[in-house]
Amino acid sequence: MAAACLLGVCSLLCAWAVVTGHRCNLDHQGWADCHGKSLQNAPSSLPNNITSLDLSFNSLVMPHHRTLLMHFPSLHTLNLSSNALLVLGPAAFSNLGALRLLDLSSCGITYLHMDAFKGLGNLRTLLLRNNSLQELEVSLFLPLKALFHLDLQQNALVSVDTWSLQLMDSVSQVRLEGNPWLCDCSAQPLQQWLQRRQAVQVTCASPPWLRGREVAALDSQELGCRMKQRFPREVSTVQQITVTYSNTTAPPTGKGGKSWPYLVGFLVAAIGISILIALAAKCKVFHKNFTSYHHRPLPETSSIGGSPMEYSSSWDRGSSGQGTCDSRPMPGAADLQGEDDDGFIEDNYIQPSEQVPEEEERQLHLSI
Repeated sequence: MAAACLLGVCSLLCAWAVVTGHRCNLDHQGWADCHGKSLQNAPSSLPNNITSLDLSFNSLVMPHHRTLLMHFPSLHTLNLSSNALLVLGPAAFSNLGALRLLDLSSCGITYLHMDAFKGLGNLRTLLLRNNSLQELEVSLFLPLKALFHLDLQQNALVSVDTWSLQLMDSVSQVRLEGNPWLCDCSAQPLQQWLQRRQAVQVTCASPPWLRGREVAALDSQELGCRMKQRFPREVSTVQQITVTYSNTTAPPTGKGGKSWPYLVGFLVAAIGISILIALAAKCKVFHKNFTSYHHRPLPETSSIGGSPMEYSSSWDRGSSGQGTCDSRPMPGAADLQGEDDDGFIEDNYIQPSEQVPEEEERQLHLSI
């Protein structure tokens, strides 16, 4: 029964080929062999349900604004090797979502657009060997989620950036042999990546003294990497400490010394601090003087608690009542002042206007 079905499919494909008149060979497994037919475009007369198509060794022209193959949604294998495609534009294979293998070897490709493989989420094998690729776009492999084997042999790659290497970490098999790798310090990410994957036969093409050496076997010194490039943060810190120490221990020599801004800044800070201290001290002295002189004047009374007139009247009464009595010494101004003296009277307490009545009172007492 199975043999009969296969025979029927083969007969149908052969009949289709006779009717449509295309020059490709079809087999019973859905394989279409169109290699070496000098085709410039993919034949549209092929059945839509074919799963494999060989268009190698033709003269295909890659369209600029549309996909290469429009009518083969079931295609699993596509061989486009040995066609002068040169440049792959964006979304050139976007309608081939079921594709598993894509062979673009020996097509003279010099540039791959970052969206060239858009829509190939099921692609597992991508063959790009023997082309003229000089660089790889970082986002080139982002759509290839299921990629297992990547062949980049015999291209013109001299270096690969770190992001592309990180994206290629998810690809199990990557072939990079036969490229003219430049083995300087920029190749250190590639060297470390090859060491992790234990890859061999990836050799240097330049500089001349490293030609033929395996990239993975080189060390940092052979690649010409200095310590500041491997550990930029630590070395920059050491350099800053060294520069600061040299500026603080040795005076600048000649013109254009770099320590003078620090000296000016130090002087400005010192002057500013001195001014602030002086202002603080001045304000303190002013406040002290202000509080010491802020007193109310004494009331206009004598030092013994009464007015001069009261004192004289009381003196007259005493003299008339006693008659002839012993003359008592009249208390002097010093004695009267001593009774109220508490040791804290200042000159400013007695106003100049109060000194005149005291002199008159003294003269009155003496006259009596």
